[in-house]
Amino acid sequence: MPQPEAAPRAENASNLAGDFRCTRTLTEALAAPLSDADATIQSMEDASPAKWHLAHTTWFWETFLLRDHGSGYRLYREDWPYLFNSYYEAEGERVARGRRGMLSRPTTTEILEWRAHVDAAMEGLLDDPDCAPLIALGIAHEQQHQELLLTDIKHALFQNPLGPAMWPTSPSPRAGEDLRQPADDGSGWRTHPGGVALIGHDGEGFAFDNEGPRHRVLLEPFALARRLVTNREWDEFIADGGYREARLWLSDGWAWVNRHAVEAPLYWREGEQFTHAGWQPRDPETPVTHISYYEADAFATWAGARLPTEFEWEAIARGQHEGDAPAHDSAGGHQLDDPASWAAPPLPIGGTELFGDCWQFTRSAYLPYPRFAPAAGAVGEYNGKFMSGQFVLKGASCATVRGHSRASYRNFFYPHQRWQFTGLRLARDI
Repeated sequence: MPQPEAAPRAENASNLAGDFRCTRTLTEALAAPLSDADATIQSMEDASPAKWHLAHTTWFWETFLLRDHGSGYRLYREDWPYLFNSYYEAEGERVARGRRGMLSRPTTTEILEWRAHVDAAMEGLLDDPDCAPLIALGIAHEQQHQELLLTDIKHALFQNPLGPAMWPTSPSPRAGEDLRQPADDGSGWRTHPGGVALIGHDGEGFAFDNEGPRHRVLLEPFALARRLVTNREWDEFIADGGYREARLWLSDGWAWVNRHAVEAPLYWREGEQFTHAGWQPRDPETPVTHISYYEADAFATWAGARLPTEFEWEAIARGQHEGDAPAHDSAGGHQLDDPASWAAPPLPIGGTELFGDCWQFTRSAYLPYPRFAPAAGAVGEYNGKFMSGQFVLKGASCATVRGHSRASYRNFFYPHQRWQFTGLRLARDI
């Protein structure tokens, strides 16, 4: 795990302890609708079983807090770290990622008992100021896994021909406008005059190590669309032969489309899309999601636009060189202090906010910022070693816990991956 660059997000130890308890409760609430069989299956190597997420996040607390900082703490089971270590070479051997779905034992009930044991043991560390930065990090880590739990189980349930639902459906507000039509600066686009922008975490609250150090970049004048591309616009792209026109695609993207016979976003069939509430009618005016970088880039080319850079996106999000910054945390996601938000299926709803619907692809490669250095030890393996071959996404999604919607947050995925809530906001030069 990365060391935070600044103080924990909570203002004091009491708030941090409350966030810990709420986070642990939320993880279990998200998994509660699942059977043990649901929680065990693994649909692909990129995804992990829900049961594994419940266990891995517990392994984090037991390993990096209780083992390393707890007085006289003994591991709950000596053989479980091998099962639930993710990718930390410093922590030794582990089950291969693609075989996590073979772990029929321990059962979900046994893992929940382990979680309760670890939670009780953690109470003795929650008020320790020396542990506060690592606790804040552990909370952020578990929140990331809450989003992965949701997107991984969606992919797993999608494999079932019955289209099973985790939650009942809920109505989705309609929003959207045709971003392919010319629009003045007061309607369809946010403009930026260019210049020097400050990029990276500003030191207020918690951040992962890949969000800094803060540095300057030079931007040329550009515009960023106010709204995400919608399902209706994507239908137009398909109808216009977008998946069959090689000139729109990057070479690797065109090879990927043909190799996998891709004809639409993931989870689409005719006029429906698969959701956590099963198969539902597809609202044409809500944001398109579950697209790859290749698809996003091809659509942008078709639309006569381009993908933004992560620096352009962040400059707009911060309100640099323009008016007030767009709202953060105003749409989508689960709130730690709002249990009612825990039982609703994540669905993009649309609007003009930058945050809370879909992670938005940028054209920026996921690389270290100037003067970046990973932390020493196992925690340094969290972000730095993945800075190769991936692209940065911005904006948080409807499955992201609120609090991660900050301008400096850098999500990252490989260009072919699309099982996350990934969408598209166009940019253009001016």
